Amino acid sequence: MSATCTHLDQILTHTPNSTGCEECLRMGDTWVHLRLCLTCGHVGCCDDSKNKHARQHFHETKHPIIRSIEPGETWGWCYIDQRYFQKL
Repeated sequence: MSATCTHLDQILTHTPNSTGCEECLRMGDTWVHLRLCLTCGHVGCCDDSKNKHARQHFHETKHPIIRSIEPGETWGWCYIDQRYFQKL
């Protein structure tokens, strides 16, 4: 794990592509919490959700930076450096 994240330059958007987990909506499934990919706007479900679509999106695309889009939460996460950030 690095001391700082070197992937912040890959943040290109703060606009979600949907109002729910894109894959779960297509499947008719549910989620626990939502995460936003800050590279492409993909919305996926968190690791506490059974499908873990946000993490799956990272593994498929290598887009490293996500943030919570839950009301009142302001943290972000880098999958590669395994670091939390505030107000991304």
